[in-house]
Amino acid sequence: MSTFSIFLALIIVVSFLLILVIMVQNPKGGGLSSSFGGSNQQLGGVQKTTDFLDKSTWVLASLLLALILLSNITISNRSSAPESSLLNGEVIENTVPEELPAEIPEVPITEE
Repeated sequence: MSTFSIFLALIIVVSFLLILVIMVQNPKGGGLSSSFGGSNQQLGGVQKTTDFLDKSTWVLASLLLALILLSNITISNRSSAPESSLLNGEVIENTVPEELPAEIPEVPITEE
């Protein structure tokens, strides 16, 4: 298993976690705490849920960005040989003939 495959698997896992954390958040800032009695009451530390979700969103987004950049480095290290012959510096020979024929010979058409 290559390092790129490991990074790819980690990117997929972090992406799903980030989607889950974003979907749990309330778009108006209430989050899970509004489901458990509003912002005035605290039920088992649920008032701090929005802080946890905000911080986890930033951490997962930063981790995803770092993993993507690291996977890009492993791709560039793995493919050190260029794929194109032009990148190697090879000269392509001229495939066009220097002189074109003056007339194109006619081919007799025979009916069978």
